[in-house]
Amino acid sequence: MEAPGPDAGSCNQERLYIWETLHSTIRKMSKHVQKIQKELEDSKQRLAKQHKRRDNDDDSGREDGPLEEQIERLQEKVESAQSEQKNLFLVIFQRFIMILTEHLVRCETGGIDVITPWYKNCIERLQQIFLLHHQIIQQYMVTLENLLFTGELDHHILTVFQQFCALQA
Repeated sequence: MEAPGPDAGSCNQERLYIWETLHSTIRKMSKHVQKIQKELEDSKQRLAKQHKRRDNDDDSGREDGPLEEQIERLQEKVESAQSEQKNLFLVIFQRFIMILTEHLVRCETGGIDVITPWYKNCIERLQQIFLLHHQIIQQYMVTLENLLFTGELDHHILTVFQQFCALQA
């Protein structure tokens, strides 16, 4: 079966494994971030218990150094993982924007209707990413708005982001 255009392979229904891989990658990154955040919270709780025990025992000679160093390392790991997660979403959305923009320009210059089955499918996939991963994406809204979903973006694509923002409000 022939694809309905040169860019159709990017959002084609026949390539469902691509979408499963994409969502699986996002989920794995999210679990990685959550795991490190949990380790950090557990370490902070252990430190708080040590402080409480020390205050109750009036044992001021004990040091928290190793645990505090562990907390600092975990904090750095959390920040690094969150940065990687943000970059993952930036790359995903940037790719969607590039592919959709190419389609829109091709349609405009060729006098072709923009709303093709491929276009609808691709826009729905973009919406799906926003909806399925909204809790994570919400953390990066300002970055996404400042770097990718700017006023210069074609309204067809920007509308998807604006709809997502409206749901979050």
